[in-house]
Amino acid sequence: MDEAIRSKYRVVIGLEVHIQLQTESKIFVGDSTTFGKSPNTNINVITLGHPGTMPKLNEKVVEYAVKLGIACNSHISRYQIFDRKNYFYPDLPKGYQITQDTSPVCVRGYVPIRLKDGTEKEIKLTKIHMEEDAGKSIHLEGETDTLVDYNRAGVALLEMVTDPVIGTAEEAYAFVSEVRKIVRYLGICDGNMEEGSMRCDANISIMLKDATEFGKKVEVKNMNSIRNVARAIEHEVERQIIETEKGNEVFSETRTFDADKGTTAGMRTKEELNDYRYFPEPDLSPLEVTDAYIDELKSQMPSLPHELYEKFMKEYKLPEYDSAFLTETKATADYFESLGSLTHNHKSASNWIMGPIKGFLNDKGISIEEFPVKPEGIAELIGLVDEGKVSHTIASQKLFPYLAEHSDMNALQVAEKLNVLQDSDSDSIQPIIDEVLAGLPEKVQEYKKGKKGLVGMFMGEVMKRSNGKVDPKVANKLIRESLEQ
Repeated sequence: MDEAIRSKYRVVIGLEVHIQLQTESKIFVGDSTTFGKSPNTNINVITLGHPGTMPKLNEKVVEYAVKLGIACNSHISRYQIFDRKNYFYPDLPKGYQITQDTSPVCVRGYVPIRLKDGTEKEIKLTKIHMEEDAGKSIHLEGETDTLVDYNRAGVALLEMVTDPVIGTAEEAYAFVSEVRKIVRYLGICDGNMEEGSMRCDANISIMLKDATEFGKKVEVKNMNSIRNVARAIEHEVERQIIETEKGNEVFSETRTFDADKGTTAGMRTKEELNDYRYFPEPDLSPLEVTDAYIDELKSQMPSLPHELYEKFMKEYKLPEYDSAFLTETKATADYFESLGSLTHNHKSASNWIMGPIKGFLNDKGISIEEFPVKPEGIAELIGLVDEGKVSHTIASQKLFPYLAEHSDMNALQVAEKLNVLQDSDSDSIQPIIDEVLAGLPEKVQEYKKGKKGLVGMFMGEVMKRSNGKVDPKVANKLIRESLEQ
């Protein structure tokens, strides 16, 4: 699209992120929440809404909701009620959903994001509320009937709603990425959008930059990855601008995103105001959250990704790239912090995690939690290199692979077993240098005539004759001294 046309418009985006909680049982009943079970096996009469059944609130859901609110700098509502949201849909067996309308557990707050150019922004939240998930409708290709699986019905959800303050697809991508990191750090959701445990709907509108009223809002659903959230927004923004430029009206509707085509398509029109006929849930008592309860949960909070990012940059003096990589998962951040407490060479510690360790994990298809070498072992490798006992090349190419297979040994034992400890004794290194220089008299003369770059060639010969066991720093110094004589 022509940039001159696009620049006429302001994009307004609000996101709704549904976070499926990792509780062992559902929000109002003891049914299992295990993913992947046979259809309609994680259900009972309460899930199915049989007459006379009564819901009971899962306390763990409240704990997770309050923790997320604390992480997002939200106000925690001290007095809450649940509401019935009435609508009929095949995968909602009761004909209504228990949710929070008038008194959400978390109000306001924000999530900090960082864009690729380093720009930082706080995405303001409207609310976070607790509710139950619906079941899943299954449409098989070639079949006219719809199958319904109620296993997911009643699974605990937190719905996070942003203010309409997101202006680009990149900001939306950064926001959803940060939310996923936060819920994973808190241990309340695995964040796997592909499995539906975290879902995102985007409300998108455009308006001329000098306009005072928002344009018609279009809701886009069915985005099963963070990348697809950004792709869907980019397409929808362009579609709305094209329609507006043609003089056509943009209708308020719900659209679905086709990941293969990268396009959105209309599903159903939206009324200006959905009448869900909310009313207080009569079968659940009001929920009161005390200051003492909130303080207790605050004491249990882990360091959050943006906090560790700042810490790694300020305390450990790491570059932005390293800090972002190391905080991508809590497990990686925890491993680095443990390693950082065992060595003063924090940049080297970061390099080991981003280099050899990452490569090993990728080759084995495992996570860092399964990495066999403890931080103590990597700290010992760093120490051997810093002390000049082995080169980094030897440490990464020989010691590291062996240590990964024999994690019961320490780095020094492995170096001794493989006979790769460097010789730093000048008296034993000088004869090797003398032999190399004596065998290359023409190159020595070229060096003395000004070809100082030949030092690298002499160094390579010394390393070859010593099987890489001489200290490069000592050898380099002795070579230069010998050549200058």
